[in-house]
Amino acid sequence: MMIIDFVPLWTVLLAAAVFFYVLLDGFDLGVGMLYGLAPDTKTRNLIMNSIAPIWDGNETWLVFGGLGLLAAFPLAFAIIIPAVYFPIFSHVVGLGFSWCCL
Repeated sequence: MMIIDFVPLWTVLLAAAVFFYVLLDGFDLGVGMLYGLAPDTKTRNLIMNSIAPIWDGNETWLVFGGLGLLAAFPLAFAIIIPAVYFPIFSHVVGLGFSWCCL
């Protein structure tokens, strides 16, 4: 009887999820950087409308990667996630501060 090892499969799936997240989020961030350089409101609206159809798609890959890490490698998840609590908390506080004060 042949035993199937799922570790390489999950590794490839998680690497693909991270790759697609970085690729799509890079597009979002690039559009966000160009937004401030737009000369008028019409151009800014055009820039934002160009990204509207795929705006939430990149976060889906991030969620898939996190849940895949939890499902396939729970020990790695238990080590990695507490290490990123402070950066995530700082990011959320910064977002709240920017919405509050701008």
